[in-house]
Amino acid sequence: MGDIVMRPDSDTLVVGISSRALFCLEDENRIYQELGVDEYEKYQKEHENDILEPGAGFRLVKALLRLNNLSDKRLTEIIIMSHNNADTSLRIFNSIEHYGLDITRAALTGGRAIAPYLDAFDTDLFLSCDEADVQMRINQGGAAGLILSPSGGKTDPMQEMEHIRIAFDGDAVLFSDASERIYKDKGLEAFEKNERDKKDEPLEAGPFAKLLSTLSNLQRCYREAPIRTALVTARNAPAHERVIKTLRRWGVHIDETFFLGGMSKAKVLEAFGADIFFDDQDVHLLPAGKVVPSAKVPYKQ
Repeated sequence: MGDIVMRPDSDTLVVGISSRALFCLEDENRIYQELGVDEYEKYQKEHENDILEPGAGFRLVKALLRLNNLSDKRLTEIIIMSHNNADTSLRIFNSIEHYGLDITRAALTGGRAIAPYLDAFDTDLFLSCDEADVQMRINQGGAAGLILSPSGGKTDPMQEMEHIRIAFDGDAVLFSDASERIYKDKGLEAFEKNERDKKDEPLEAGPFAKLLSTLSNLQRCYREAPIRTALVTARNAPAHERVIKTLRRWGVHIDETFFLGGMSKAKVLEAFGADIFFDDQDVHLLPAGKVVPSAKVPYKQ
């Protein structure tokens, strides 16, 4: 009935991030794509002592790891995940050490897909620049986002955050895409009627529902929580009631909620100061990505 099934140790947030999302490896990726694996491996070995520049997900990871300094137990775990093999990964580990990132676990798949290993690491969230890996994780029912490099907003990777601010779209992200399909297939009037008729029926959990619940549990571990969450949705009245009752049924806390009814999300996200925003639609992500770091959540296939 839309309830969330949590893993037993859900007070620990486990994030898997690809090496290309954590560090800037676009030039190296071009070498791989254009010249092949042999030239790529040669290049990485020749440059393994050259420190990589921070990538689009670096600042968020740095801030998540900092949470462990604010508690007497380990609340976050970051797993580096890469298509590299061990022989070509020294540059990645050297860069992790250089920046003082407390990352000790890794999955180096030697060219194989990463997604099959995410459950083995109990991963709550997977961030990557590889569309195929993200799609596979979504198909598994897990939370995954295709990192979009921000062209504006808070992009200084070394700046310390007072709070980590994470924003989510509703339908097809926190909730399933069932209601959104009604809107796309039958229009706004049919969508609103469905939501009125089912206002007391919880929405089915979407790929990011478990992540929101884990974040809510983490917030309870602090007197003044360093994490703030927001729901930024195109819904408005009368479709708001079902959302509120669903979150109440799940027993999760969300700090700020915006029912925008067709307004642009970008200005609200900028005002919220999102450190990352998850959405399924390019119409929202393209303007949002100009002001805050954003990640695309593909539809389950």
